[in-house]
Amino acid sequence: MKKMYLVLVGFILVILAFSIHQYKNPKVQESITYFPIDPKVTFKTAQTTLTVMNKPANTIVWKEHSTLDQKAYLRQDAALLYANGRLIDELWNWKQNTAIIDQEKRITLGESVLLQAITFHHAELHENDNQIFSSQAMSSAQLYFITSQAVEANMKKQLDEQTERMLQLNWNKALRHFSINLSNYQAFPLSQFNELAKDTLPGFTKSETGTIVGNLWEGLYKNYILGIKKADGTIENPKGSTLPLILIANDKTHLLVLTETSSAEPILLRQMMGEDD
Repeated sequence: MKKMYLVLVGFILVILAFSIHQYKNPKVQESITYFPIDPKVTFKTAQTTLTVMNKPANTIVWKEHSTLDQKAYLRQDAALLYANGRLIDELWNWKQNTAIIDQEKRITLGESVLLQAITFHHAELHENDNQIFSSQAMSSAQLYFITSQAVEANMKKQLDEQTERMLQLNWNKALRHFSINLSNYQAFPLSQFNELAKDTLPGFTKSETGTIVGNLWEGLYKNYILGIKKADGTIENPKGSTLPLILIANDKTHLLVLTETSSAEPILLRQMMGEDD
């Protein structure tokens, strides 16, 4: 099994192997774990939506839904919602012996924002001979929520530029902080990475892409969604962190994930891309 490590550089370099940290939720007993993909099992539906409600005003309904073509030993969905490039909320849930996961949340906004919702849909499948497999899918949604009377096209352009400027500034700061040579990698924001990975990532087969995506989301779930461990050992809520940048090494040995916490601490996740153990 591939492993991802959380690398935090301050005065001390800390490397953590994957361990499940149940951030502020002791009831959680399961998490996303990657197993080889079963090509015979598929998701009939995998959907994320963002809808503006008239009443109450300034309210967004965020939904995600997925249905597997059969019941699974364990179903899990993890969803992230970003506003202008920073995480504002999460949805994650798991159920046993079911094919369906539905999640919904209503969010009230006070200003114009670019919303990006990203969802990873996962199933853990136990076969009769004690073999364990996975099935997975991804979905996303984007919405320009505009409260002002400005021309919509102008406001969309402004939100795009504002978000891109903030993300580029923070990603570049993290690249310098960790002394990463960008020319050695293909770089994709998580939103773009997930769209590409629905088919195949550049330079990889569909099977290789599935393995990379499954291991990546296992690590994101355990070391990002459930809480980010900082250099001082404390766990920080991921809310307010920047949209992760995924860096795929040109030599295909590893990938990196860069983000910044709400307290402005650069974070680096590292995932090896060798053969499964």
